[in-house]
Amino acid sequence: MASDRKVHLFEEVEKHNKTKDCWLIISGKVYDVTPFMDDHPGGDEVLLSATGKDATNDFEDVGHSDSAREMMDKYYIGEIDTSTVPLRRTYVPPPQAQYNHDKLPEFIIKILQFLVPLLILGLAFAVRTYTKKD
Repeated sequence: MASDRKVHLFEEVEKHNKTKDCWLIISGKVYDVTPFMDDHPGGDEVLLSATGKDATNDFEDVGHSDSAREMMDKYYIGEIDTSTVPLRRTYVPPPQAQYNHDKLPEFIIKILQFLVPLLILGLAFAVRTYTKKD
């Protein structure tokens, strides 16, 4: 583990909740798992769902191997200030894409995806029929 035991505030760790910048709190320690996002066997969604909270229970419930626990050492960046970790996590709904009330562009694309191949097929049939010599 790193010799400098930097103490991080929960508010600071909570901000690192993206695929390109992901920190986790496990057993009072802070880990920057950003380089591991693509390699995690459960996918990056599993790691992202554990951000912004104490992920100790999530980590322990899975039953990680000894080699996985040893691997954590290289991602260790410091300790968490336990006095700043809330006892209960406030629910923050995941961001959702804006609802598009105007579905016309999507409808036109779907129609074109159907009609263009039919038009090409019809054109090929017409060319073959009218250029065919008896």
